[in-house]
Amino acid sequence: MRSFVRRTAVPVVAALALALAACSQGSATRSDEPVAGKTTVRYMNFSANDGHEKDLDAIKTAFESANPDITVQIETLPYADYFTKLQTAVAGGTAGDAFELNYENFVTYTANGSLAELKGVDAAPYKPSLLDAFKADGKQYGLPASFSNVVLFYNKDLFAAAGVAPPTASWTWADEQAAATKLTNKGNGVWGDYQPISFFEFYKTLDQAGGEFLAPDKKSSTFNSDAGRKAAEFLVAKAGKTMPTEAQGAGTPDFDSKLFKDGKLAMWHSGIWMFSGLADAKFDWDIAVEPGDTKKASAMFTNGAVVSAASKNQAAAQKWVTFLTSSDDMVKARLATSWELPPVADTGKVDSYLTAGKPANRQAVFDSLDATVLPPVIERQQEMQDAVNKELSAAAAGRKDVATALADAQKAVDKLLA
Repeated sequence: MRSFVRRTAVPVVAALALALAACSQGSATRSDEPVAGKTTVRYMNFSANDGHEKDLDAIKTAFESANPDITVQIETLPYADYFTKLQTAVAGGTAGDAFELNYENFVTYTANGSLAELKGVDAAPYKPSLLDAFKADGKQYGLPASFSNVVLFYNKDLFAAAGVAPPTASWTWADEQAAATKLTNKGNGVWGDYQPISFFEFYKTLDQAGGEFLAPDKKSSTFNSDAGRKAAEFLVAKAGKTMPTEAQGAGTPDFDSKLFKDGKLAMWHSGIWMFSGLADAKFDWDIAVEPGDTKKASAMFTNGAVVSAASKNQAAAQKWVTFLTSSDDMVKARLATSWELPPVADTGKVDSYLTAGKPANRQAVFDSLDATVLPPVIERQQEMQDAVNKELSAAAAGRKDVATALADAQKAVDKLLA
């Protein structure tokens, strides 16, 4: 599994100078040129960069074989450059007919009016939660191309040694913390649980507690609520009790993965992109769907394929993004090279992934998609994340109580929204 980065939104600046559009072509890898007599669909992406260019080309070849009247011209750019160059191209009218977006940027580009509505989409091939992520106002503006999510990793040997029953899909926060308490052995340097006290974990636990981060009109935040305080307290109360504190190294790079791999962590909330890094772990481990409170909610990260509202070849472009996101050729290419996971509803198509070895319960990856939560997105995304992280850290360190920290965080977010 290739690392799936938690990516933030990059706002679209419609006022960018047209003269800058020419620079959007730099440092890109192109695949094929337009062919006379055929409709050419230009597709811009980032996820094939640095190792999966040939996989995307294989999907393109299969599409062109099935659609001889269409040729696809691919432009692949590094992620670090992609969104700057994409927004320049969109502003300058030089963007491709179709392009790749992560969820956060999808929200921004949809609101900007840059995307074409996709008509007559067949929903059957897709996992519903993934397809719904690329809707706005009940209309389909994109198709899910890949996904990754967060699950509960656990050390089966530590559970067995402590005589604690392993996690199940029906576990709640209370079950998790009861087990974590029994599994924590500070004298031996063993911790029962680790879940980062951060924006990304807070919006998820908030949803698990039945709360909402933003008001329906997205003009104000609503997380300073009973559910929000319950979620923040659940995270903060673990620090120093069943999981390490910041002073003990929590939050530093690779701290949690090393702790788990060293056999010193019984449970760990982390992403499925960590599977490959645990291949040589010297203990038995597995995964489960994350516990919930009043309901389940798993964090989902997804990339999608969209069609430009400015494209003159929208019908052909929609054919391409449909094939790219739902065809058997796509599924085979992704599974053969661990190029993130395909968004398919039929788990029979991913049998090779489900039986690929540890963790044994890979079905939990797909079961987690039955109840998901997507990150809240605003124009000043990174500032919002930083504000929430700052206040949660203050609460975890004991510099503020949870109620004060959440109230201050909400004030900061509302100021950004204003």
